[in-house]
Amino acid sequence: MHELSIATAIIEQADERARADGTKAVSAVTVRVGELAGVVPDALSFAFEVARDGTALAAARLVVEQVPAHAYCGPCAEEFPVGMPPFFWCPRCDQPSTELRSGRELEITGVH
Repeated sequence: MHELSIATAIIEQADERARADGTKAVSAVTVRVGELAGVVPDALSFAFEVARDGTALAAARLVVEQVPAHAYCGPCAEEFPVGMPPFFWCPRCDQPSTELRSGRELEITGVH
């Protein structure tokens, strides 16, 4: 369960941000998780609850914003969802796409 190591890293980074801003208590941490990031949002939320105990974020909750995967087709300028499992074939012109526009995110977007 690599989500536990990710949750631990989120807690450490959120704690550093809070201290740098002079915040004494963190009530929530918001993260964006892409559909293709290889992270299970429910497992990440559970791991966060386990890892936060005994830290400055013990009362904080994790807010997960899920980001759908989208690819871009250069020949026809179409952006389309790739789904799960991912399918990188343009539904408009029937050509393969080599440009992923979203879906691999794993980032902290807010510490409140």
